This record gives sequence, C-alpha cells and structure tokens, in this order.
Amino acid sequence: MNRNAEHLAARAAPAVFVVLWSSGFVGTKYALSGAEPLTYLAIRMVVAIALMAIIAAIARPRWPGFAGIGHSAVAGLLVHGFYLGGTAIAIAHSVPAGLSALIPGLQPILTSTLANRWLGERVRPLQWIGLALGLGGTLLILHGRTISGDAGFGWLASGVALISITLGTLYQKRFCGGIDWRAGNVVQFIAALALFGAGALLFETREVDWTAEFVLAVVWLVVVLSIGSIGLLYWLIRRSAATSVASLFYLVPAVTALMAFVLFGETLDALSIAGMALCAAAVFLVNRAPR
Repeated sequence: MNRNAEHLAARAAPAVFVVLWSSGFVGTKYALSGAEPLTYLAIRMVVAIALMAIIAAIARPRWPGFAGIGHSAVAGLLVHGFYLGGTAIAIAHSVPAGLSALIPGLQPILTSTLANRWLGERVRPLQWIGLALGLGGTLLILHGRTISGDAGFGWLASGVALISITLGTLYQKRFCGGIDWRAGNVVQFIAALALFGAGALLFETREVDWTAEFVLAVVWLVVVLSIGSIGLLYWLIRRSAATSVASLFYLVPAVTALMAFVLFGETLDALSIAGMALCAAAVFLVNRAPR
C-alpha cells in the first residue's frame, strides 16, 4: 500500500468503524429472534473461531507466548465476553434500544478518566469539554425514548457491558498492542466461547430456531462485527490514544438512531438532530491535534 492510500485508509477508518459498530445493535436484535442470548453468542463465537483460524492458517502470524495468550484471553473476556453478553442479555430482558445505545455514549468519559491514571495519558482541558459535549449530545439523541425494561437483571447486564468494554479497550491498549491481531483474536474468541458455552449450559435451554433471519444476522455479526470492526478497533487503539478512540463511541447512538429510522420507522426530531451535531463536535474537539 503506497503512502497516499495508507493515509486515506487511516482517515476513513474511524467513520467505517462507527458505522460497522452501530450495526451490531440492529444485528443483535434480529439474532435474538432465533436463540437465547448466550446460546446465540456461543454459535457466533464458534463461527468466528473457524473463520479466524482459516485466516491465521493462511497468514501464518507469529503466535504469542504464554503471557501473551493470557493477556489475549483477558482482553477477549472483557471485549467479547462480558460486553457482548451484557448487551445481548439486556436486550433479551426488554431493555430498549435507547438504553443500549446509551452504553457506548457513557464509555468515553469512563475511558478518559481511567486512561488519565492507568495509561498516563494526559487529557487536555479542550478534550474534557469535548467529552462533556458528547455526553450531552448522547442524552439529546435518546431523549423521549422509553427506558423501561424487564428491570433488575437487564439493568445490571447493561452496567456490566459498559464497564467491560471500557476496561477491555484499555487492557488491549496496554498489554496486547504487540500481539498479532489474527493470532490474538483466535485466543480471544476461544476465551469468549468458553464463557458463553458455560453460561448457555447452565442457564439456557439451548434451543435454536434456524430461520434465514437468524442465520443472516449471525453471519453479519461474525464477519462484519467480530472480525471486521473488532480488527479495526484494535488497529485504531494501536495508532491512537485511548481517549481519542473512545470518543468515536459518541457517534454510535447517532448512527444507531439513523439506522432505526430507516429500518424500523423511528422518528428523529429536532433535539435528536441537535444531539447528533453535538456528538460530531465532541469527536472533533477530542481528536483535535494540540498546537
């Protein structure tokens, strides 16, 4: 890849990541029509492991040592296991899309606070202003949407998802940056499969309705989300500060709202559109290069 093409790809990567990541909420809703959350996620991980193993067999990457395998397993449990599990369980327990979209909207604030202390990254005052604007924009996008749910367990699962994706991105940044993404992802998917498989055996019936909708949703979530967007996320983490990468999650509720408008006919009012503009401004401020 020549320098111009590489520069263009680097500039396009954040926008592509936001669109792909946002589609995961829609795909999960479709997938849950055919199986319980942990059963669906176990199937998703089996397919992801098979595809990633084929990619690794062709590319022949350098495999990590025991320490790298351990770090990859921890990152996999956080980024794939508890985040995906928490999100799917929340949706299955009738926690609406509004709250599910709010989870990544809260992540940048938590990530920046922890990165400031754990990774030694300095968050500039202008970036804090951007983070606050993004939080306000997220709340505007979600205003008026019902946040009632199946109570209790669903709300707890949403909180687990928020904390795990935050810790997972920071852990990936600190301990897994030098691990080849193909080898690392195989280990991460296996760790997540162990978690989902045990959960499905203990708590679910494991019945699957193999409809075309379910199969297509799983294929989309594996190829586009588990391999495509996760690979892109880890690439962005290696190239950028954790705060800058996390700020992209402010755009996820806005893009999710647009997808819901197109697919499900949900309305977008003036406050929601204003919230989208605030989120875009927030990402610009957080990623603005210092003088």
